[in-house]
Amino acid sequence: MSTENASSSVLSPAFPSTSRPNGAGAAAILAAGIGAFLMAVFAILADQSAAIKSMMIFWKPTGPLSGVTTCAIVLWLVVWAILHARWRHRSVALTRVNAAAFTLLILGLLLTFPPIADLF
Repeated sequence: MSTENASSSVLSPAFPSTSRPNGAGAAAILAAGIGAFLMAVFAILADQSAAIKSMMIFWKPTGPLSGVTTCAIVLWLVVWAILHARWRHRSVALTRVNAAAFTLLILGLLLTFPPIADLF
């Protein structure tokens, strides 16, 4: 094997070095965090306000939980679609997106526990 071939194989890896945009994945991650947080916010609002509670009853056997989950899911999908459309061809700071999504997820989880939710 010649030196030229050996050095060119070392310099050109088997896989191209071009990075792919991570915006579509980041959009899904951040939308999930926002959706979890919205679920908790809607649950608190339905618990604290009689008017919102009656508006959230989409199916009587489940009560306001049907509206809380439906609204949270619809908004999660809307946020995901908007972020995906804006970020799909971009590379975003995934560390910041993950931190924001994780923070929103933890807040959403904490706000669903009655001792914390009853503070509002």
